[in-house]
Amino acid sequence: MKEIEWLEKMLEVQTRGEPAALATVIRTKGSVPRKAGTRMMIWNEGKLLGTIGGGCGEAEVIERAYEVMKSGKAVQHRVDLTLGLFYEDGGICGGVMDVLIEPLVKRTR
Repeated sequence: MKEIEWLEKMLEVQTRGEPAALATVIRTKGSVPRKAGTRMMIWNEGKLLGTIGGGCGEAEVIERAYEVMKSGKAVQHRVDLTLGLFYEDGGICGGVMDVLIEPLVKRTR
C-alpha cells in the first residue's frame, strides 16, 4: 500500500472509533521477512491489513497488539527469528525485527 492509503485507512479507523493497532517494523538485523517501514494493521476482532512476515513472529505481534488496544499504550516488541522454534515450523529467517505497536483507538471495555 502507498503511504497515502495507510494514512486514509488509519483516519477511517479513528473516525469510526474502531479498536485497532498499527504495527510497524522499525529496525531489522539479519535475515528477516520484511524491511523497516513495513506495516500491519490489526483490529480487535482479528481482521488484518498488511503483513510483517507471517508465521510465529507475526502471531506474537498480533497478540501484543491486542494488549496495546486494551492499555492504549504503545510498545516496542522484538521478534527474534533466530530461535530453534522457527526452524522447526519451517521458517527460514534467522534475524531480529523490532516492531513498534501503537494503538489507533483505545479500547474502552
